[in-house]
Amino acid sequence: MIDLVVQTTFKGTQVPALLIPIDLLSTLSDQWPLLKKIKTKDLPEKSSWKAWDCLEESMVFIIFDLDFLRANDQEQIQKILAHLNARKVGKATLWFGHRPVEQARILARLIVNSSFVFDDFLSKKVIHSLKEITIVGKDKNLKDFVHQGSLIGQAMHYTRHLAETPSNVCTPSYLAKKAQDLAKLNKKIQVSVLTEKEIKALKMNSFLSVSKGSTQAPKFITLQYKGSKKAPIVFIGKGITFDTGGHSLKPAASMMGMKFDMSGAATVLGLFQFLAAYEPDISIIGLIPSCENIPGTDANKPDDIVTSMSGQTIEILNTDAEGRLILCDAMTYAERFEPSYVIDIATLTGACLATFATVATAVMSNNDELSQKLISAAHSSTDKAWPLPLWDEYQDLIKSPVADMANIGGAYAGSITAGCFLSRFAKAYKWAHLDIAGTACIFQGHKRGSTGRPLPLLIEFLLTELNQS
Repeated sequence: MIDLVVQTTFKGTQVPALLIPIDLLSTLSDQWPLLKKIKTKDLPEKSSWKAWDCLEESMVFIIFDLDFLRANDQEQIQKILAHLNARKVGKATLWFGHRPVEQARILARLIVNSSFVFDDFLSKKVIHSLKEITIVGKDKNLKDFVHQGSLIGQAMHYTRHLAETPSNVCTPSYLAKKAQDLAKLNKKIQVSVLTEKEIKALKMNSFLSVSKGSTQAPKFITLQYKGSKKAPIVFIGKGITFDTGGHSLKPAASMMGMKFDMSGAATVLGLFQFLAAYEPDISIIGLIPSCENIPGTDANKPDDIVTSMSGQTIEILNTDAEGRLILCDAMTYAERFEPSYVIDIATLTGACLATFATVATAVMSNNDELSQKLISAAHSSTDKAWPLPLWDEYQDLIKSPVADMANIGGAYAGSITAGCFLSRFAKAYKWAHLDIAGTACIFQGHKRGSTGRPLPLLIEFLLTELNQS
């Protein structure tokens, strides 16, 4: 992981690499006369960068003209860091330049997150040479924003590492242990784990119906961060550690990557890692229903009917629509905390990927104010999200002649009907559903992996709530 240091003016001796925004080139040329040799025609165009290897000084100069808010420019930052690693550079200095200081949070996050490597199961470990970047800027708040961004990047590392861990290791019990380990980081965090017997006593029959085919015992994990006496915000993370589809079995090609179906749970745990380090004055609850969705002699079958913790009955028409079955009981459980908001995070529907590809997280909510806050946080953090409607007409698509509702709605509007299903369990509070099926992970051959999203969005939302309280 890359360490970040903040200086108001450049201090120290010669460093191996200097990263200079184009608007400061003439200013810094007095300190490094070699920069004066760079001709105007050789400077990078907008949204790009260029590197010069100065052999006589044993230095790398990188001039950039990048906007940290633009997705394409953020990719260029990652390429710059890759270039430095390829040159075996250990330390670099970056001038922040004339831009809003709030963007330092994004820059720091990008730098730290770019160093993520999952090499737990590689016989040859991946080694990055770049260990430290000094960010130079005069704004008095620069250090605070860099610190926040660094912690967000570290939380993304945590989330990505969990999500990347294969399901033969990352079981519901493993997630429970990771949650308990977080409680050791900060005394404000408390963790409890309910066993199958305790879950059954709560009548979470919808959740338990999903776990019945697996030999891995289900776990219901509760994390509490007590940073204030105000009503808490509850985050619910879908924790399906592997999803075969159950008896509605996925094709082999669609089953690859289903270890990532616990990305919602990994996001909640990553959020608590951030809370442990940053210690904001806010109260947060994390709820994680975790199990596997596996075929078995006692597993759910199409046409089965289960009674949820809320007392509402559900006709299971497709066992591969299991995420909503575990989330709905967690949403009922959340009522006991009398929350200000409840936000669930889930890799819920392939329809979301069809709608937004890997660009945006889908947001559905029963409260316009909460929805707008999340969309605003998405914009500020550049962790894109966009709303989908939960109009009454869509509720008709999940009607059942034999139960209170069906767990699927047919061939169309799959993300919305999943949101409609969940909305029936959110009558007691202000709620939002984030479908992260397209944004939490990517599937591009050997480049497949976790992204750590939507942690930047959620932490931006929390920081804004903290500043307004």
